[in-house]
Amino acid sequence: MRPHAKRLSDVIPAPVLVVPEPDVTFTVTPDALARAEAGESPAGGGISLELSGPEELGAEGYRLEITASGVTLRAAQRAGLFWGVQTLRQLAAGDGVLPGGVIEDRPRFAYRGAMLDLARHFFTVDEIKAHLDLLVQFKINHLHLHLTDDQGWRLEIPGWPRLTEIGGGPGTGCDGAGPGFLTLADYADVVAYAAERFVTVVPEIDMPGHVNAALVAYPELTADGQPVAPRTDAEVGYSSLAAGKEETYAFVETVIKTLADATPGPYLHLGGDECLSMPAEDYRAFLSRVLPLPGKYGKRAIGWHEIAAAGLPEGTVVQYWRPEQQDAGVDAAVTAGRAVIMSPADRVYLDMKYDADTRLGLDWAGLVPVRRAYDWDPALRLPGVTEDALLGVAAPLWSETLRSVADVQFLTFPRLPAVAEVGWTPQAGRDWESFRERVALFAPRWEAAGVSYFRSPEIWAAD
Repeated sequence: MRPHAKRLSDVIPAPVLVVPEPDVTFTVTPDALARAEAGESPAGGGISLELSGPEELGAEGYRLEITASGVTLRAAQRAGLFWGVQTLRQLAAGDGVLPGGVIEDRPRFAYRGAMLDLARHFFTVDEIKAHLDLLVQFKINHLHLHLTDDQGWRLEIPGWPRLTEIGGGPGTGCDGAGPGFLTLADYADVVAYAAERFVTVVPEIDMPGHVNAALVAYPELTADGQPVAPRTDAEVGYSSLAAGKEETYAFVETVIKTLADATPGPYLHLGGDECLSMPAEDYRAFLSRVLPLPGKYGKRAIGWHEIAAAGLPEGTVVQYWRPEQQDAGVDAAVTAGRAVIMSPADRVYLDMKYDADTRLGLDWAGLVPVRRAYDWDPALRLPGVTEDALLGVAAPLWSETLRSVADVQFLTFPRLPAVAEVGWTPQAGRDWESFRERVALFAPRWEAAGVSYFRSPEIWAAD
């Protein structure tokens, strides 16, 4: 791809409004930054960050003006200033020269998420933080942590020590290659780090299926009280909690209360997917008792779209993940006025292979090249689920094939920027050819930072 002169529009996600000022630039120098909280202008020019509106751009919107004498970034709230700074960082990359003009920007959706699966392969606190720093560059504002599954249990729960002693111990994870767990102090560290970057952590404890690690640790949670064998394969659907045992609900409520107490954000994700070994009646009975529990502790429940088969408490969020070929069987409640997060596997599952030769990833939902992750409209995916019903978009990264941070980066970039633009930029403002040019500019930045990205031939074919 041929290089071009730096433009004010060279930003991901694409801003809502860009008004360039030709032949005007401002060069960022080490002494250029000044912060003015209440609208005071810094003396002698420079970069001014002002909490002074405009209110119509909402909680996360901002207005950026770049002139020859300085830069003014305004927002109504601190989150807007933060996202505006990410835009400045992108524009300044390389030579520190900012093209002149005005950007006015705000997100299409309030929820723009990425999920990292710690259960099938564990990632440390420092690794999670480093991953988060790459995500926020693209205005991702929710980090969904998949903390438990058949292959591992990754969060300390007081009173239930074997969950992490066994479920986070040696030999856990897919192929036994990903041991480890977060203490509550570790989790608090991650949550605080995310909050400083205006990112809400959404923890997930998957239930009533995907629980083999818990059953191995505590056989009394099985239906017959007998021990079960640990599993490190990638199969799904074979494990479940016992819907008819009171011990189940005591355990579940302890976990949910622990999670609620440790999580300042509004959401708790309860999973609910692929519970194939539990009769439908038991599944509904379990959810009828468990889905209200986040509300009891001041939180809002999220679940994968299978939970729509049960009666959902007010405020429950449905996260839709089916690939397109399965859309015809969508549960009626998904289209019945519930808030929906769109995560269709054939568009935004970052663990799918880019192409048939990709060395990592799976292909059960099909191949997901970068353009496929970009060229779709969340408001048109499901009949009856209009823009007003959508809370947002999220890109899961399941870790069956991951063994390192480099693997995470390889499957995340450049697809995550594509999904980020789907979630931020109005549909009418998105264009594949424009995105292709803009994301190509990140190659030298990622290389300089040591990010192990996939060099997609859709983007860099001419190199």
